[in-house]
Amino acid sequence: MGNAPGVGTRTTQLAGAFPREEFWNLPNTISTFRLAMVPVLMALPFATGRSGSQLLAWLYIVAALSDILDGWLARRGQQVTRIGKLLDPLADKLLVSTALIMLIAVDRLDGYAWMAVVIVGRELAVTGLRGIASAGGRVMPASWLGKAKALSQNSAIVALLFYYPQMGLPGREIGLVLLALATVLTLWSGYFYFADYFGSSLEGADEAEGT
Repeated sequence: MGNAPGVGTRTTQLAGAFPREEFWNLPNTISTFRLAMVPVLMALPFATGRSGSQLLAWLYIVAALSDILDGWLARRGQQVTRIGKLLDPLADKLLVSTALIMLIAVDRLDGYAWMAVVIVGRELAVTGLRGIASAGGRVMPASWLGKAKALSQNSAIVALLFYYPQMGLPGREIGLVLLALATVLTLWSGYFYFADYFGSSLEGADEAEGT
């Protein structure tokens, strides 16, 4: 049977609009490595001793630092791809969310589990907002506040993964303080993303009404 009228044309148009990209470039490979760290973090309930905690903490540090590396490589080598734009933030969100959920599972957040819920909820909300903005042709780049939020989140998670005193420093206590800071920055940056989006949307609507 032949193709339905217009099907071949639409397929050709879609192929032209979305040209084939190379997936396995170096930046995307590094992002995939971060995704592979997600099931590794799920082993935390079986590695709650000092040695297991240290191993997972160091693996998390490597994964978090790789986020900086793959972004730099993508820009430097002009290897920014559509799939990379999806993989990079997806890997970050899954890594942070999984780590926080597993920390709750092993009772390392004590009575402060609500902060992890706030952080994960905000990440989901902002990710959805960016998707809506992107569908409308608008890009919402990360601000310095968002980068400070990410740094505080990762620092808190590393400290809580170490958990036990390191070099005389109380890992648990430092981790909880950093998590509180991360919660504040998470809410603050989230507010600015939503205020920026809806503020611009209202301005656009006012301009349209005035034309």
